[in-house]
Amino acid sequence: MSRISMGTLYVVATPIGNLEDLGARAARVLGEVALIAAEDTRHTRQLLRHLGLATPMLSLHDHNEAARVEQLDVRLVEGDDIALVSDAGTPLISDPGFVLVRELRARGRRVVPVPGPCALVAALSAAGLPTDRFLFHGFLPAKPSSRRQRLEALKRHAETLVFYESPHRIRATLEDLQVVLGERRLVLARELTKTFETFLEGTALALLARMEDDPDQARGEFVVMVSGAESNGVDVPGSVEAEALLEALLAEGVGVKQTAAVAARLLGGGKKSWYERAQALKPSR
Repeated sequence: MSRISMGTLYVVATPIGNLEDLGARAARVLGEVALIAAEDTRHTRQLLRHLGLATPMLSLHDHNEAARVEQLDVRLVEGDDIALVSDAGTPLISDPGFVLVRELRARGRRVVPVPGPCALVAALSAAGLPTDRFLFHGFLPAKPSSRRQRLEALKRHAETLVFYESPHRIRATLEDLQVVLGERRLVLARELTKTFETFLEGTALALLARMEDDPDQARGEFVVMVSGAESNGVDVPGSVEAEALLEALLAEGVGVKQTAAVAARLLGGGKKSWYERAQALKPSR
């Protein structure tokens, strides 16, 4: 009795707007797999129709992803290849798929990336902001107080900051960027690769005024890019390790003042700067 070969999960990047951006390999994979796990099958059906394909689909989104793991793993064990796609761009980048990929890799299944469009990379490539180091934070919190707290924790990072934002929150986010980060240089990439693709540049206040004059500039999906903090002579480390240290101390119940003192002793910088960062990271009760 012959042994069935294990199937492969292909993580396939799809267009963020312009369908011509779909790579030949991605198109081939979508046509050859036994099943496509799609964030929204209605959306992906339009892409398949464009390609002349009728590959079977199954929905996989934030609300059912954990429940789909066993179902999809059974198909892989039976030898079926599966493609994972989101509505647009690269799966797992602020899109569903992390739970599935993590669990399947833990089980020793084969997971293969099929790279392609990604709004984050596309925006940075044309923004004119430093790209040697950047911090991507997906979508900022919807709640204003939480959003400002997150920005407070990021404001001393020297890296370019990158966020995704929706049209109904873009003005509120710009207002908070102005309050927390001040007169930083911002670049907004709007409707990337689509008919009305636009790059807007200026301070948060200038961009808000632009949207007030032309409400159409607040439409569409945004990539928000913010220039990093300038060095002020008292360099406060902005590494992942530094933030992890603060969060670990706070999680153990160490007070903000004591946390700042430990960070200053171990990592350098002034206690006041560390105190402000620890205060911003302190869990709200």
